[in-house]
Amino acid sequence: MSNKNNKVLPIVMMFFLFAMISFVTGLSNPMGVIAKNQDGILNWMSQLGNFANFLAYLLLGLPSGILLKKKGYKFTALTAIALGILGVGVQLISGLMPYEIGDNFTPIFTVYLTGALISGFSMCMLNTVVNPMLNTLGGGGKKGNQLIQFGGSLNSMAATIVPILGGYLIGDLAKATMKNAVPALLIAIGIFVVAFIVLAIVAIPEPHNRDVKESKVIEKYSAMSFRHFVLGTVAIFLYVGIEVGIPNFINLFLTAAKDAADGAAGMGIDPAAAGSVVGTYWFLMLIGRLTGGVLGSKFSAKAQLTFVSTLGIIFVALGIFLPSTISVSMPVFMSDLSFGMQTVPLAVMLFTLCGLCTSIMWGGIFNLAVEGIGKYTEMGSGIFMVMVVGGGVLPLIQGAVADLTVSYMASYWVIVAALVYLLWYALAGCKNVNKDIPVE
Repeated sequence: MSNKNNKVLPIVMMFFLFAMISFVTGLSNPMGVIAKNQDGILNWMSQLGNFANFLAYLLLGLPSGILLKKKGYKFTALTAIALGILGVGVQLISGLMPYEIGDNFTPIFTVYLTGALISGFSMCMLNTVVNPMLNTLGGGGKKGNQLIQFGGSLNSMAATIVPILGGYLIGDLAKATMKNAVPALLIAIGIFVVAFIVLAIVAIPEPHNRDVKESKVIEKYSAMSFRHFVLGTVAIFLYVGIEVGIPNFINLFLTAAKDAADGAAGMGIDPAAAGSVVGTYWFLMLIGRLTGGVLGSKFSAKAQLTFVSTLGIIFVALGIFLPSTISVSMPVFMSDLSFGMQTVPLAVMLFTLCGLCTSIMWGGIFNLAVEGIGKYTEMGSGIFMVMVVGGGVLPLIQGAVADLTVSYMASYWVIVAALVYLLWYALAGCKNVNKDIPVE
């Protein structure tokens, strides 16, 4: 009983950090819409803030794993939060710079992108901590996957709030500048400060501590020696791109003008209404992760990933082929935390429903990829963080496809291709064929 009680506070703290990751990362969505509406910014350029956020994973993923291994979970998390305060602070500066519609947006955009990159460093380090910690506290297997799914539920809750809160605080995104984002950025800084104080007080266990002498031993193997782990890193690269790309392009499609003369046509609806649809996607991820957490002890990560990948392919493929003239009134999550009805193309509703599918993919892929790699888990987590850069790369590719084909719907073929790989990984790629490698 005492051992269980000792795990409660660390688990709660990891859940809270999971929520922070999503809250700060999610700010790039409304900020991207603001950027898109400034002179000279194309669809792919509107995703540069998101790309900068995820580029940080490529640059700092491995160093984060090394830092985690040498300095431990608490030190790494505190360093990450300090970087988060700095990153959001730099973005705040971009909102305080003088600017009027029609002015040269480049200096402000450059400062914002710098802040987004620093914030991404923070998110990378936090992700490096929370995933292996929850998996370890749960003892791996189904229980470890279950804890990651519950943590992911709070991640989705924060993601649900961000586009809605952003729309409420920023106002009309079509007319907004970076200055209008200042209130949202101040809230993010406040969250980071509170988290730093709380984490500094809470005791965090260090499940895989090594002493100095042992850390100097040159390992013959690494996490990359495991075939199923390597394939899992590709899966996580594609998954994060799927998770981010679907809602980002829902937002761009819904807010783009119907008669766009210099780009892909959209639906031209109110940005706040579009934000509610995007918020609903993240709300469905919350529902999916809560459901996955409850069912995690009954169904394996393999079975869950197989099911949601298949369902996701069906939803997205149908959405691509359906004409945008077919509309449906769907329930959406509103800014006052109630539900309302919003008329959208049926395709958009199907894309939004994909939130139920993407909800449990992260936990399932991570669980399958690190299963059986033992002492290589910490460095494996760092490598995983490198591949989170997919959340920045795939939306850029989607944006390029949208610009080249002059169609937002055509860009979703990028999502279909990525989902097909996830299905294959769940069915065959996740098998551990390197059980001869010592992991203790």
